[in-house]
Amino acid sequence: MFRTFLNIFKIPELRNKVLFTVGMLVIYRVGFYVAIPGVNQEAMSSSGGLGELGEYFAMFTGGDLTQSTIFGLGIMPYISASIIFQLLLTVVPALEKLKNEGEVGRRKIQEYTRYATVGLCLVQGMIWMNYLEGNQFIYAPFRGHFMYWLMGLMALTSGTIFLMWIGEQIDKYGIGNGVSLIIMAGIIAQMPGAVIWVVEHARLSVAGGGADDMGPEKILFILVAFVTVVAGSILITQGQRRIPIQQAKQTRGRRVYGGQRQYLPLRVNHGGVMPIIFASSLLIFPGMIFGQLGNAFPGGPWSFLANAFGNGSFLYVITYVAMVFFFAYFWTTVQFQPKEMANNLRDYGSFIPGLRPGKRTADYLEKVMSRITYVGAAFLALIALIPTMVAGWLKIPFIVSAFLGGTGLLIVVSVALDVVQRIEASLIMRNYQGFLGGEGQIRGRQS
Repeated sequence: MFRTFLNIFKIPELRNKVLFTVGMLVIYRVGFYVAIPGVNQEAMSSSGGLGELGEYFAMFTGGDLTQSTIFGLGIMPYISASIIFQLLLTVVPALEKLKNEGEVGRRKIQEYTRYATVGLCLVQGMIWMNYLEGNQFIYAPFRGHFMYWLMGLMALTSGTIFLMWIGEQIDKYGIGNGVSLIIMAGIIAQMPGAVIWVVEHARLSVAGGGADDMGPEKILFILVAFVTVVAGSILITQGQRRIPIQQAKQTRGRRVYGGQRQYLPLRVNHGGVMPIIFASSLLIFPGMIFGQLGNAFPGGPWSFLANAFGNGSFLYVITYVAMVFFFAYFWTTVQFQPKEMANNLRDYGSFIPGLRPGKRTADYLEKVMSRITYVGAAFLALIALIPTMVAGWLKIPFIVSAFLGGTGLLIVVSVALDVVQRIEASLIMRNYQGFLGGEGQIRGRQS
């Protein structure tokens, strides 16, 4: 393992990519603590800010509204804009035409996504500035001043745009997957606090203790959940359904070429960790919106809806599972093109045994992908929900359950696996051993 890390720094191109990525993440963490001027941070901390909702928002967006920093909105507006345009690509013919134009069309769609990100930042920033002013978290001399309100809005918008730029730079000059790395860095930065909390509240005796104490049964659950989520994340990320592919034989003179039997690997969890990020990020807003409406219009149904969409409630869990399934299928539909894959197999003289090339092959690939996506989405939702549900039953705080056995750990493991695979691919391409060396390289598990 140590030799593999040394090999990374022996390859100039890979070394520069890794160092550039680390440098960008360091810049992100420095800017994470730059507060918006004029906001009373002590008052926000003493009041708890948004409470558990704020912690949940920080975990999935890379921002932190509880301290009202310039990165408060995080990368969430960019993720939302990406979701919107991925949906529009399937229903708007003009955008679909741009997509088929190759690199030029992709850049144009990326440009539209950036414009949409700015618009979403302005809307979310106005909501947040109204929240700060309504709860008197802004110092008295600045309250009610339009120029200060505009300055705060521009600071939040600029922070998100800068995070978007960091993610794109990591994709272009670093090891890739920039947005997911930003989210992972935000989660990892909060994990030490969860570990410290467990150590400070650990109680070895079974009897006695307060409500916040971590008894042996709770500590055992945290350890089991940690191992289960890590193992399950690796299993679902590496799981594959291998479709046999037969290459057609060609006779040239007295020699016969082709005829080899290969496999087409289809990932069980084709969307990776993105369904979890999309579903968790979007579910932040119903509780927040209904809560604001409940404060503005007391006595209505808004307070009930705000509690119904609270983290861990029955309606929240059902909606969460449904959204994980939806985004798993949606991401697979966008990224996986069975018709194009079937045409490529036909053009290269390959076929699936027992199926005619063309439409029959495309229908078969789509059918198989739909089935394995169902299994992948179910397993993904199960890993993400069970630790959180049991943690609520055992009264384990959110700061612990989210990072040591829930969705946060699932995101960290999945993104870390992707980074390891990217680095290992670069090492193997240059005749270096991967992290596991020789026969132990990371491989997909057959289903």
